[in-house]
Amino acid sequence: MSDSPFRNVTIVGATGTLGYRIADAFLNDGSYNVKILRRKPENVNAKASSLTERGAKIVFADYSQKDELVKALKGTDVLVSTVKSNQDNNYHSFYEVQLPLLTAAKEAGVKRFIPSEFGSEYQGISHPFSDDKAKFRAEVEKSGLEYTIIFTGLFYEYLDWIGFDIKKKKATFFTDPNLTISTTSLHDVGKYTVESLKIPDARNARIRVAGATLSFNELLKKFEEASGSKWEVVEDREIRKRFREKIDPVPSPN
Repeated sequence: MSDSPFRNVTIVGATGTLGYRIADAFLNDGSYNVKILRRKPENVNAKASSLTERGAKIVFADYSQKDELVKALKGTDVLVSTVKSNQDNNYHSFYEVQLPLLTAAKEAGVKRFIPSEFGSEYQGISHPFSDDKAKFRAEVEKSGLEYTIIFTGLFYEYLDWIGFDIKKKKATFFTDPNLTISTTSLHDVGKYTVESLKIPDARNARIRVAGATLSFNELLKKFEEASGSKWEVVEDREIRKRFREKIDPVPSPN
């Protein structure tokens, strides 16, 4: 049984890649009443149906209508946002997408807000993507609501984004192969999110979790051991040069 002080959790974006794993983790824990907030218009979704069958409640709201959002969030102890910046193939900043949720959460009496952070913590880097997330983090931290901001590093399932091609057994190094990075599986991100509600130190805090922190060379070795074969290795020096000149963070697939 959970020792969390919270019981009612609402998840926004639960039919997405990450949101579904987080909703799954809360349902597996069995200690929470789970509500899934979905954007209107109402439609049938296989993931939503699966979550409903396991006990989640689905509610729909027009995110541009504050009254609808407030009504949908009434009774919520914890609001977990896993929204994407790319909605309906149109780019919307994390700030623009989440600010209505934060405003409604305050009015609805939500106790804790977990924003759609989940990814790398870009320190000392100015980029529209990371700057946008930082802007919303500041908004959350001054909102008056309890909050937990969770950094997880790159999702393990998306290592192909940084050059690991499992099908071709090929690794392309765009940066120093001895550089270390933090990675976390989507499954573990879900579990960490649930556990954060049980940890007093996670209240009004930025927490950092990682399934593994390994260099590119160490990751390559793990892939070779798992596949039982030697991989082809390519070093893209031109991209490495540009990478050193200006790091370009890649959005997490929330």
